[in-house]
Amino acid sequence: MPSRSPRPPRASQGLALALAPLAALAPLAALAAPVGALRVTLPAVPNGAPIPAEHAFCVEDGKGKAGLGPNKSPELRWEGAPAGTRSFVVLVTDPKVPSKADDVNKDGRAISKDLPRVNFYHWALADLPPTLTHLPAGAESAGVTPRGKPAAGEGAGGVGGVRGLNNYTDWFASDEAMKGAYAGYDGPCPPWNDELIHEYRFEVFALNVPTLSLPAGFKPAELLKAMEGRVLARGVSVGLYRLNPAVPYPPPAPPAP
Repeated sequence: MPSRSPRPPRASQGLALALAPLAALAPLAALAAPVGALRVTLPAVPNGAPIPAEHAFCVEDGKGKAGLGPNKSPELRWEGAPAGTRSFVVLVTDPKVPSKADDVNKDGRAISKDLPRVNFYHWALADLPPTLTHLPAGAESAGVTPRGKPAAGEGAGGVGGVRGLNNYTDWFASDEAMKGAYAGYDGPCPPWNDELIHEYRFEVFALNVPTLSLPAGFKPAELLKAMEGRVLARGVSVGLYRLNPAVPYPPPAPPAP
């Protein structure tokens, strides 16, 4: 694991650069309606439970801040694809990213839970084969890669698919040591002074086309646009993560009867 502690780019540059296009992206709900339902599960992360540090880009450093984490992509499973499914898309979104960078990771300041939030995309895979129902742990990341993992080559650990960029590409745009094109999975790294627990939506979409004809290294906005009108079914499982130890996780949900 790299020893370098992560830090956001200067608020007026890197994070602002990242947030401007994210706020303009169409909500996922606009992709298609109505659609069927897939059952999506993460064996290591029950729906609504905290994400283990093993799958995080950043972890608590014991001093109220953060250091780089193991960043291993989690195992992901799905089932219930309807007839006519010709490919799958995987998309992981944090919809709780602060819309302003003024207070991000600043000593003596906190990011208010009332601040408007925007989407940040952590993982984008397109054109996964219709027979696929499982991505093993580590298929799309086994650690933090400064300057990013390449988009070229097969995604999902060689099972197929086209790998897109995630928004760490924008996040690190003005950081000379870390800037680059970040493709594949890169996990949670919310601000360590945020008053909100972040929610990570692991979504799988069943599409009625075998390919979206996107190049390797596509952007999330391009993926969302290409999926319009092509979604037969979708499903989601949500994991929680925070780096602010002053914000407790909610109690676990009672087991289903």
